[in-house]
Amino acid sequence: MSPALARPQVLLFDWHATLADTLDAMYYALDEVLPRLGPLGLLDRLVSPQDSKTVEDARLVSYVRKHGRLHPKISAQRRISRTDIFELLFGGDEEAKKIAHAEFDALYERHFGPVKPMEADARERLLELRALGLKLGVLSNRARRFMAHEIYVIDGSGWHELFDAIVCGDDVEKRKPFPDLILKALADIGAPADAHCWYVGDSTADIIAGKNANVSAIFYNGVGWDAAWIDKIFPGTERYPQRPDAVIRRLPELMKLVGESLAARH
Repeated sequence: MSPALARPQVLLFDWHATLADTLDAMYYALDEVLPRLGPLGLLDRLVSPQDSKTVEDARLVSYVRKHGRLHPKISAQRRISRTDIFELLFGGDEEAKKIAHAEFDALYERHFGPVKPMEADARERLLELRALGLKLGVLSNRARRFMAHEIYVIDGSGWHELFDAIVCGDDVEKRKPFPDLILKALADIGAPADAHCWYVGDSTADIIAGKNANVSAIFYNGVGWDAAWIDKIFPGTERYPQRPDAVIRRLPELMKLVGESLAARH
């Protein structure tokens, strides 16, 4: 991981589990999606053990294949994003992931609504970033009909006015880990896709999308993975080369990185 980041001009944020806490609704919907993999014709499209990144990933896939649900410990911990779960389950099978995402959206409709900030003072941090003259954007793999509600009700009064771009999964052809969401947000803002854009997200799909978009990728480790696990999910190998440029636990750490980068001569 690079000790220095390029001077930021644009900060893009993942929405769910980075800025907004909607984990309960996400896992309720996942609990309904996974038993439907059989009827959807997706069980036979789950990745084989040898194609999993880690032993733990292979175990997750095996458990879902056998039981049609996540292991209760994984559900209780609520640490893995929906996008990462689908990536673990289906690997490079984009059509299978498209079907799974569509089913998730249909079932998420039953549970979405309540939304709160991941950090109590997140709005203040976003206002501070805007005051520094930075452009801000927010991205979500979920459908716009969900985002349009959540961003207007979070914190009571909403955060819609804080962002120069809002891009959702149904606005682009391919969702994360493809770079389409990031590239559209930058096009909407009128900024280039380079290291002066920082993308902050909580999933491996976020970091892969950021690196594929050629921007600075910052891993928001709000769930508290230890350093050994972060090295495992971002191994930096030929097959999995993408690694975050920085790792943060809380938004104040991001503010510190921004301050240091703005003060530096680069």
